[in-house]
Amino acid sequence: MSAKARFLKKLQHQHPRSAAFDTKAEADIAAFRQRISLLHESMDEWLAGTEIRTEATAISLIEFLIGGSAFSVPGINLHYAQRSIRFTPIFLYGQGVTGCIEVCLTADGKISPLYRLFMRSGEQDNWTWCPAGTQNGNPARFDEEAFFTMIASLIPE
Repeated sequence: MSAKARFLKKLQHQHPRSAAFDTKAEADIAAFRQRISLLHESMDEWLAGTEIRTEATAISLIEFLIGGSAFSVPGINLHYAQRSIRFTPIFLYGQGVTGCIEVCLTADGKISPLYRLFMRSGEQDNWTWCPAGTQNGNPARFDEEAFFTMIASLIPE
């Protein structure tokens, strides 16, 4: 865990929760929303001074593991020229993970899944990632380096 992540986690524990949640699912939804918003802020910082534009979107998810309830979470789009990369939340609960975002490239009229980000995976409480379509049980830690690996295809060859 980075020094920044440790600091923010410690800071978060200093303040009592501003809202009480009736269920674990409500708390997980609130955490997912907050973590995606913080992820968007990090992307804005990492991309400062570039021609890449970020855009917030609203995504509606239906989570069958909590009774089929619908809820809204933020998504993130990155735009450069005629290409975009979408960070789209796709589920809250999955096998061994909480909070999943699919990362897709849109170019030349085609959408190509690239990666998946996980808010929590197993014992990991930080964002982790793996290539789309892989079922490996050991996703890598997500950081600025991983972010630029993910978005490399945004720039045409």
